[in-house]
Amino acid sequence: MTCSACRNAQSLPFDFSMAFQPIVRTSTGEVFAYEALVRGPGGEGAASVLARVTEDNRYAFDQQCRVKAIELAARRAPQNARLSINFMPNAVYEPRACIRLTLATAERIGFPIDRIIFEFTESEVVDTDHLLRILQTYRTIGFATAIDDFGAGHAGLNLLARFQPDIVKLDMDLIRGIDSDRARRIVVRHTLAMLADFGITAICEGVETTDELSALRDLGVDLIQGYVFARPAFEQFETALLAA
Repeated sequence: MTCSACRNAQSLPFDFSMAFQPIVRTSTGEVFAYEALVRGPGGEGAASVLARVTEDNRYAFDQQCRVKAIELAARRAPQNARLSINFMPNAVYEPRACIRLTLATAERIGFPIDRIIFEFTESEVVDTDHLLRILQTYRTIGFATAIDDFGAGHAGLNLLARFQPDIVKLDMDLIRGIDSDRARRIVVRHTLAMLADFGITAICEGVETTDELSALRDLGVDLIQGYVFARPAFEQFETALLAA
């Protein structure tokens, strides 16, 4: 796979689209950002698409996910909405080369890059030095950065000690049943305190019940993502939020 193939986002042998799930600021009821989540062209689940991603097409898939998310957000998202895009660190081999198509897309359709958040999941095994080069490059360009599924992956505290992203999203396994689980509340409370000391914005994801929501609010959490507010909406940006 060459740099030119990555930049040009070669054609894929399959089609896909995106669903969007809001991240809600509970203190105001406003949407903080929308996360783009891959779906099949008819709204099929992510697994139906990801099963077709291979070593040979991973670069093109990562590039085209960015393009698709930005194009849909530019056409359909509320004005000034932030957009959170997942990226595959192992599909980025030279950060400045592999970001060119993203920048060109944002410029072409007039989507400000300071409204784009790039998040990666800890579940993917990556070379930490390579990941740091990507994150530092993205920050220099003007993107916000986020760690997804924090507390469930490979990088964890060691990565956080070396690089402090703008946002950390606490893994849903830490959140599930937190209203009735003292151990989870202790872990989350201390994690939130650590992130606050770093000046990092915390988001709790996978919140499904009003009891979980209430427990997180008691812990001082303001930014929430989960079914308690809205499910991912296929090619749409929900503003009528269930628990708002």
